[in-house]
Amino acid sequence: MFGSLGIYNYRLYASGQIISLVGVWMQRVAQDWLVLELTNGSPVALGFAASLQFLPVLLLSMWGGVLADRMDKRKLLLWLESALGVCALALGLLDVTGVVQLWHVFVLCFLLGCFSAVETPVRQSFVVEMVGRESLTNAVAINSMMFNLARIVGPAIAGVTIVAIGTGWVFLANAISFVGVVGGIWLMRTSQLLRSDPVPREKGQLLSGLRYVRHRPDLLAVMLLVFFISTFGMNFYMTLAIMARNVFGGDADAYGLLSTLIAVGTFAGATLATRRKKPRMTVFIGSGLVFGLLEIVSGVMPTMLLTGLMMIPVGVAMMTFNTTANATVQLAVEPEMRGRVMGIYMLVFLGGNPVGGPLMGWLGEINGRAPIIVGGAVSMLVTITAWIILRKRGDIPPLGRKPADESAAPSSPTRSQPSLHR
Repeated sequence: MFGSLGIYNYRLYASGQIISLVGVWMQRVAQDWLVLELTNGSPVALGFAASLQFLPVLLLSMWGGVLADRMDKRKLLLWLESALGVCALALGLLDVTGVVQLWHVFVLCFLLGCFSAVETPVRQSFVVEMVGRESLTNAVAINSMMFNLARIVGPAIAGVTIVAIGTGWVFLANAISFVGVVGGIWLMRTSQLLRSDPVPREKGQLLSGLRYVRHRPDLLAVMLLVFFISTFGMNFYMTLAIMARNVFGGDADAYGLLSTLIAVGTFAGATLATRRKKPRMTVFIGSGLVFGLLEIVSGVMPTMLLTGLMMIPVGVAMMTFNTTANATVQLAVEPEMRGRVMGIYMLVFLGGNPVGGPLMGWLGEINGRAPIIVGGAVSMLVTITAWIILRKRGDIPPLGRKPADESAAPSSPTRSQPSLHR
């Protein structure tokens, strides 16, 4: 079940990642809460902050994929992870010294988004160089488990820490956590990396990646459905904060609790994914439909406790959907296209947030429950539509079908959602 951890380089990577991911989730809760504090609980401001952080995905994620195909991924990651840590350090120092203003948060959200947009496809396409083709599927599941374990621990710690000593120290703790991931990458044995040959710099490489996906109906179907569900249905970084504060009148620890409970579900979903040998159409479509239905039910629960309990099955369905989509994309591309395809995937996974964030924030101003209910309804609608279209198109290949070139290596594994983006 944890075979990839027997590989020295991946073990270093995983050790650093789990420390850093806890810090990232702590910062995510603290950042959302800081925006609410600075704006007297404005959902629109929270949505705008999210848009600034995700907007760079539209501009830079595909270029990050191009860089991943062209350059030494390990060296590139060292610089990018360090830059992410500096952003956390800057926000922490501004906060603990009492000079932080809303525009400071907005600027750092944008800078963080820029670095993350490039880092994510590079990191995802690097994992296969550590573990090789044979251990790739296992590494995909372990990455998801680490991400969601951190998602359980991070918000819980952040909620208690914010109440006790404030948001600033959470940002500083996240800055320190990047020492783990940077150190792990630095200490790797480069001779044991299974590197693919860098793609020579040529004109039109970005467009060639888009054409590649356009001519792969299986990848195109997955990415379109991922775009709509992630844009409108997976805004929990914002919808849970609105529910905790504006619907149930809770504090930061209430938001942390809701975030932790959905993370329990996503961790369970990631664990189940380790036993799944290959992605299937029925699992992909079914999980999208169930996710939307459960999200609607969670949005109408009368108490915060019941809402939190509903977050557990919502998390299971969400992670099942995400891991199936990720496995399909990563196991179906040629090595020379790996970075670019993952850059496109991150574009569709996170690129809709500049639209979805403000829209959900506007709905939250009208009714605190509206964003999560509407998000679930949209998820159900697009999943049903996709199912009807795929049923009619008998020429759509099954999810996860290998490329014509059987010798092609699969792509690399990932963290759910990034994202966060980590």
